[in-house]
Amino acid sequence: MAITDPIGDLLTRIRNGQLRGMAKIKSPNSRQRVRVLEVLQAEGFIRGYAEVEFKGGRRELEIELKYHEGLPVIRELKRVSTPGRRVYAGVTDLKPHRNGLGLSIVSTPQGVMTDSNARDKNVGGEVLCHVF
Repeated sequence: MAITDPIGDLLTRIRNGQLRGMAKIKSPNSRQRVRVLEVLQAEGFIRGYAEVEFKGGRRELEIELKYHEGLPVIRELKRVSTPGRRVYAGVTDLKPHRNGLGLSIVSTPQGVMTDSNARDKNVGGEVLCHVF
């Protein structure tokens, strides 16, 4: 079955895995998902991820979730731009999420990055999600 919103699917898998208290979750592999996971890992929201290849050439991502004192590190994970409604923001429109405590993940012409990195590089793009 084809997935129409791969980023939304990834975020939902992370949310559901944290609600169940799972240490690791699996997700289908794609370059866009890997780039979002790189940002989440660099900002300390997940422990890490690994690409696992199976016999038929099918590849999956194995994502290690992160907890602090038994509670998930990610408190809020919200999809902003969807396939039906794309949300773009210029560099002047990228405001800090939750007064700088959270972050927005933005897909820019220079790659997928946080909103603060996008402001530093003076680029705007599609706002993928908010993380707190």
